[in-house]
Amino acid sequence: MSNKIEGFNFDQRHGKQRVRVARVWRSENGRHSIVEWNVGISLLTDSVVAYTRDDNSDLVATDTMKNTVYAKAKECVEELSVEDFAIRLAKHFTSLYQQVTAAIVKIVEKPWERVSIDGQPHEHGFKLGSEKHTTEVILKKSGALKVTSGIEGLALLKTTKSGFEGFIRDKYTALPDTRERILATDLTASWTYPYESIYSIPQKPLYFTERYLSVKKVLADTFYGPPKGGVYSPSVQSTLYHMATNVLKGFPDIATVQLKMPNIHFLPVNLSNKDNTIVKFGDDVYLPTDEPHGSIEATLSRFWSKM
Repeated sequence: MSNKIEGFNFDQRHGKQRVRVARVWRSENGRHSIVEWNVGISLLTDSVVAYTRDDNSDLVATDTMKNTVYAKAKECVEELSVEDFAIRLAKHFTSLYQQVTAAIVKIVEKPWERVSIDGQPHEHGFKLGSEKHTTEVILKKSGALKVTSGIEGLALLKTTKSGFEGFIRDKYTALPDTRERILATDLTASWTYPYESIYSIPQKPLYFTERYLSVKKVLADTFYGPPKGGVYSPSVQSTLYHMATNVLKGFPDIATVQLKMPNIHFLPVNLSNKDNTIVKFGDDVYLPTDEPHGSIEATLSRFWSKM
């Protein structure tokens, strides 16, 4: 929050970060579900006396915030999405404490995935996956809401159908044109929903979880193309744009999407022997490296989006 103090602008907030909590739901038929969340909370208030007058009477202790995470997880008697849990926490802090004008809740979900044994889903066995489901919820005391979901660490790679040519050349350019290369990235994606209050969110169990899985599938399917033949990528920029476009075309309930796609390089290996001749490996042996790597990101929004 921004305050005027002694002729200065003063911005402040306080909260609790890296609160780790796991919740297990056990159904009567023996099937269990588990989530593991890393929760971050920031509270915005108009209270500055803790900073200026050594008066803590308006502060919500960060230890209280931590304990609230565990208590609210216990109250969730039915399985829910990470977004819904973030909304519950934000609603608690903005409604219970008069001093709190807004709450920002960020959560990263650890990707525990149910295992299958002999083709059958296990009742209570899980393995750790790769990409993570993220969310950020901003809720004001007025009821104004912003919900953002996302993916971190979605590793995508294809061994052909990628090139890069026709770019600007100057005296420092050493990169040759190519229509044959490996395309790999470690995708970070986020998207915002148009819902402006808690009451406008669809009342469908696990709505946000289903949308997360659907968006992830569209992003991956667009990157790879059809199983037979795939799709050619003339640049990371072009692939990124098509991925973002397909998300907005496929899901009217998403207002804006942001994609970050580092270009992780697989450099063809060529070796010099003692006679100073080059041993060419024919596009079959590569040096994988992400230091340095290209950095490509963009945001695509609908015209009506206010996000």
